[in-house]
Amino acid sequence: MGRRWVVVMGLKTVEGGEVRESRVEKLRSSMVSSRPRMKLWLIRATTSVLLWTCLVQLTALGEMWGPRVLKGWPSCFSQDDTASAVSASASLDPKLLSPSVPERILPPKRVYKNNGYLMVSCNGGLNQMRAAICDMVAIARYLNVTLIVPELDKTSFWADPSEFQDIFDVDHFITSLRDEVRILKQLPPRLKRRVELGMFYTMPPISWSDISYYHIQILPLIQKYKVVHLNRTDARLANNGQPIEIQKLRCRVNYSALKFTSQIEELGRRVIRLLRQNGPFLVLHLRYEMDMLAFSGCTQGCNPEEVEELTRMRYAYPWWKEKIINSELKRKDGLCPLTPEETMLTLKALDIDRDIQIYIAAGEIYGGERRMASLAAAYPKLVRKETLLEPSDLRFFLNHSSQMAALDYLVALESDIFVPTYDGNMAKVVEGHRRHLGFKKTILLDRRLLVDLIDRYNSGSLSWDEFSSAVKEAHADRLGNPTKRIMIPDRPKEEDYFYANPEECLQPSDELLSAT
Repeated sequence: MGRRWVVVMGLKTVEGGEVRESRVEKLRSSMVSSRPRMKLWLIRATTSVLLWTCLVQLTALGEMWGPRVLKGWPSCFSQDDTASAVSASASLDPKLLSPSVPERILPPKRVYKNNGYLMVSCNGGLNQMRAAICDMVAIARYLNVTLIVPELDKTSFWADPSEFQDIFDVDHFITSLRDEVRILKQLPPRLKRRVELGMFYTMPPISWSDISYYHIQILPLIQKYKVVHLNRTDARLANNGQPIEIQKLRCRVNYSALKFTSQIEELGRRVIRLLRQNGPFLVLHLRYEMDMLAFSGCTQGCNPEEVEELTRMRYAYPWWKEKIINSELKRKDGLCPLTPEETMLTLKALDIDRDIQIYIAAGEIYGGERRMASLAAAYPKLVRKETLLEPSDLRFFLNHSSQMAALDYLVALESDIFVPTYDGNMAKVVEGHRRHLGFKKTILLDRRLLVDLIDRYNSGSLSWDEFSSAVKEAHADRLGNPTKRIMIPDRPKEEDYFYANPEECLQPSDELLSAT
């Protein structure tokens, strides 16, 4: 008799025979046998999670207090995440807040009706652009508009491709000024599309204008077009006659909001440490680079081939308006940078110690070692950032002249003595910054007098003692000490530069000025 399969309650049986296999019993035995393995897996997984959590917490705490061995371990948190975690913990328990990590308190946002958006394109070198940024913030604040982070010059002689955030700490710039003006990294999308389509107004504002000019002439344009682009920013705000609030805001931007990036700041501190290890140092802003000589037409000490090269360069740049220049006449008027040879004689006449370190804050000196020979012989401790640092330290700064200039700026601020050989933008802005830091010694050379004295000494009509005495007497009151800015009505270009002597911001300026 053939077998017949019958399914009863999920069991496979054979009619009239014994049970072959039960699915339920099979499942039950499988579960019973797997329970120990599941418990073991759960224990291992739970232990791993706990250990990893402890490790992460220890690593985060190790950034603050932990043993040194933990500080070398990689962390799964970024620095920002770690700081956030510490801040969050500290909000629950203030004792967890380390004194080495101060909580950053942001100023409250200023609330105002936004009249539109101001875009600016800065022109010139680093310090010309720096002063312009300060002016543009003040203008945006006064007009109650939103400022877009300024665009830096990429088409000048230096052709530096650096963006604002490559040189300055852009987040600090925005947040530190938020109680004065709203600043955005870029336009809102709708307005950005309009600008891309050319639907905005662009213009160069009039130089040396009062703040009232921007209220009367520029504000209506912003209200009409919503976006106005100022395509030149150098010397667009007058030095004098501005409301005290405007002057103080220009200083606040310059000395507080415009911080260099952490990379530039750290490298600057390293250069200063290296110099300080060997005693006091003097920073010499030797403005004797090829572009300066070509632009100014100053060729004292150059051979005929160099004079021809500099002339060709001057004609190659159409925005350098002056082409035919009498170098000798310009030099006698004090309008040329001192040559390395003239600088050597001046430093010796001022009794600058032969053994002091002299840091050359400049680009490549035109004429190279030949022109630097007399200065190097008189002052053998000449150094530059390129000689103090390894090539690897500067590899990110190559072909970025503004970032290189930022390093020189930081070192110049900290020097025991600062000596500029030409009153260009860096010389003026550093002079003003050193005044703000407490009237640090800055020797402001009277070039017109110096070239006359030097020529007389070289011709033999003055002895060395007579020459040295005359140089020291002429510069006794030109050491960056307190003084009033010179105002010349209707001739703003001849006035003292605001950023060289921001007297409204100097403390305690009244007492210091009354003593002079």
